[in-house]
Amino acid sequence: MDPMSSESNESSETRHAAAAAAAFDALPAWEQRFRAARVGLPEWAEDAPERSLFLSNATGTYEIYAWNRADGAQRRVTDRPNGTTEATLTPDGEWIWWFDDTDGDEFGVWRRQRFGGPEAADVGERDAEAVPGLAPAYPAGLALGRHGEAVVGRSTDEDGSTLHLVRPDSASPLEIYRHRESAGVGDLSHDGTLIAVDHTEHGDAMHSALRVLRVEGDTVSVACELDDATGREEPLGLSCLGFAPLPGDARMLVAHQRRGRWEPLIWDTASGAEQEILLDLPGDVTAEWYPDATALLIEHSFRARSELYRYDLTTGVLTLLETPPGTVSGASARPDGSVEFLWSSAEQPPVVRSTSGAVVLAAPGPQAPSSVPVEDVWVDGPGGTVHALVQRPAGAGTGPLPCVFEIHGGPTWHDSDSFAAGPAAWVDHGYAVVRVNYRGSTGYGRAWTDALRHRVGLIELEDIAAVREWAVSSGLADPERIILAGGSWGGYLTLLGLGVQPDAWALGLAAVPVADYVTAYHDEMEALKAMDRTLVGGTPEEVPDRYAASSPLTYVDEVTAPVYISAGVNDPRCPIRQIDNYVAALEKQGKTHEVYRYDAGHGSLVVEERIKQLRLELDFVARHLQAR
Repeated sequence: MDPMSSESNESSETRHAAAAAAAFDALPAWEQRFRAARVGLPEWAEDAPERSLFLSNATGTYEIYAWNRADGAQRRVTDRPNGTTEATLTPDGEWIWWFDDTDGDEFGVWRRQRFGGPEAADVGERDAEAVPGLAPAYPAGLALGRHGEAVVGRSTDEDGSTLHLVRPDSASPLEIYRHRESAGVGDLSHDGTLIAVDHTEHGDAMHSALRVLRVEGDTVSVACELDDATGREEPLGLSCLGFAPLPGDARMLVAHQRRGRWEPLIWDTASGAEQEILLDLPGDVTAEWYPDATALLIEHSFRARSELYRYDLTTGVLTLLETPPGTVSGASARPDGSVEFLWSSAEQPPVVRSTSGAVVLAAPGPQAPSSVPVEDVWVDGPGGTVHALVQRPAGAGTGPLPCVFEIHGGPTWHDSDSFAAGPAAWVDHGYAVVRVNYRGSTGYGRAWTDALRHRVGLIELEDIAAVREWAVSSGLADPERIILAGGSWGGYLTLLGLGVQPDAWALGLAAVPVADYVTAYHDEMEALKAMDRTLVGGTPEEVPDRYAASSPLTYVDEVTAPVYISAGVNDPRCPIRQIDNYVAALEKQGKTHEVYRYDAGHGSLVVEERIKQLRLELDFVARHLQAR
């Protein structure tokens, strides 16, 4: 090797890095937050913990990366124009399975490649279909075993939910489950003999039951059931959190709602015995096994923040693990007893840390600038006290300010004290941002989540209106400059709010929304049809008045505020045809509106596209807010 050539290359790389850093520094802070590289919480192979996968936008598109902790080597696994988010490792760490759809439509097949890279596999194995005998579908869970077996969940309009057992010594996958209602793969036991199924055969898509299937040769039978929903006036949900990670151990960790919130229990699927884990914690609790199964890693979510604990299964001692105030977006216990977690707050960008104190995985390049912290607001609403999170521009004083009500999607989700580039961008431009955890949100108990029935959309808007009234009366918000905005279900509530509460909102910004509820139902993916039947109480043909009352299209004549809509043309959740119907109605009525369509699904995984969309929203508001 020519040492002069090597020095020249290093010098060129240094100059390139310096130029890139200077270009980044010249950008406004809001754009830096989008462009700064991020990394997700690493997933590691159970029997080869030095082998990990993580998600990152380091190249400008969210893709899957492999990381060999033994030598520090990292490589990009996937490289697709619209990005990739779903992937997992086989327990031995030899294979990576990743889901391949078309331009974000979420309909596709599982592929696999060697952990060492495509070059480590035979030509015919390089990103080949993992299960050639299965047609494309929407994914409904995946569990990979220690002997080359896999359990693949699928959902299609034609077949409903189906689960398939794949074995290396079998020519074709074996169908082991089929039902019209939603179901998915829960887990596969350590020895591969038990399969957990989360299902909603009882017809309530918000409250799953559990079934365990036993595999004996080519025979699959029902081993046991756990059901807190069927036959109850108020159904309760269950969720598989995983089998015990030990050979021959039939215990399953389960989330339940028997005391009005999510809590863990251990279900011995061999004996039927149940051990409820009783913790003196006020919020929702989820858990996972420590690798040796002697303890549980507890994640406690309460009032939009979260914290971690270790629960010793022998002594019953609950120990708080040190994490900064904010939100833990995922955590995993390692074989050495340490815990890795992804943390952020509204003020500070995300970082992957360990309870040992170390940064586990650092994002490359310049880091995202901080934003402002959130303030908690509690407002009396028609269904109880509503929690809202408020961010004010630094140095803005007490108000009144132009204000963006940024409404979360789901609806079974909640806003938290976590980092988000979108709200931070509005704060940078002088707007107060208010986020409302309306009825239907998670994190405030089962009754709050389950309150969203039949009067869908209208219930949430009542809570949002109560917080709006507080924002005005407190002096925070200028009543003539309040913007209603959101994506997905938040986009739906935006369009519905513009029609139902036309005097309350100066502008509307709706991303990937439900706009015509009836057409959305008929065009959306099967799992969401089931959810809508649960929320609304039936199909559009069975309860047409409820769908009409909850559809933004019904109220389009009442819209007075300018409205901006962005939509992915491949979106299976909020399909484009129903948005086109709403836009046509706006055009017919001569309503002020703009529409932006882009080639992706339910949002974009491409950083440049996300920046473009926010620029378009900022421009729309700048042109229309003062002119109203």
